[in-house]
Amino acid sequence: MILLVDSGNTRVKWRLADSSGCVLEQATLLEGTDPFHPLRPHAPSIDRILVSTVGSEQSRMQLEAALRTLSPAPIRFCWAEAARDDLYNSYQDVTKMGADRWHAMVAGWRDHRQSFAVVDAGSAVTVDYVSGEGQHLGGYILPGLQMMRRSLRLDAARIGFEFDEQIDASPGQSTGECANHGLAWLTEGVITRLQADVIQLGLSRTLLTGGDADRFLSLGLKAEHCPGLVLNGLAHIDQMERQG
Repeated sequence: MILLVDSGNTRVKWRLADSSGCVLEQATLLEGTDPFHPLRPHAPSIDRILVSTVGSEQSRMQLEAALRTLSPAPIRFCWAEAARDDLYNSYQDVTKMGADRWHAMVAGWRDHRQSFAVVDAGSAVTVDYVSGEGQHLGGYILPGLQMMRRSLRLDAARIGFEFDEQIDASPGQSTGECANHGLAWLTEGVITRLQADVIQLGLSRTLLTGGDADRFLSLGLKAEHCPGLVLNGLAHIDQMERQG
């Protein structure tokens, strides 16, 4: 069996799969828990591990150590590439692109073979555009909800308010409302610009993944929700290379 791992800045998502498909899948926080505990009964059956990570080198080493305590199977860290399966990266230095962005695009291209936008709504929000010829047209990296909340909490601590999960972009009438509604208002602005880009570039669809995907959908993003997109990209890379 293969273990696929998508490790972000705050969460790790993994999928255990065999030739028939997914056996087990889970997403957990990186800090304070053993993210692979549910896999331990299956550990003897794992024969290879593929990882997509955007964490620091220290985080990558900690992740590798945790995986090695789980299984002796070989671990491969997969990074962004110049090209894969007729998908072409626009970066001149592909080592500067986050691996998760590339693997999400690989999955989108494998599934559709048409133009698309892919949005990963995580700690950071990334947006990438791909043409119908498989050419990456470029993208954006923006602060995500949790990152913006941390910034307000640290840099505007004196105003004192609590964050809530209410999704309302109307003008606030208290400091708490102004902050919480302001975050929704910013997200609405991103969605408006993104959907205008999709029309202008003639893209066929928008694919959405990441922990805050539901928030984007609630605020009006017209997209296909693809929770395991990065893992799907890793699975496609593994399949291609095993087929030679």
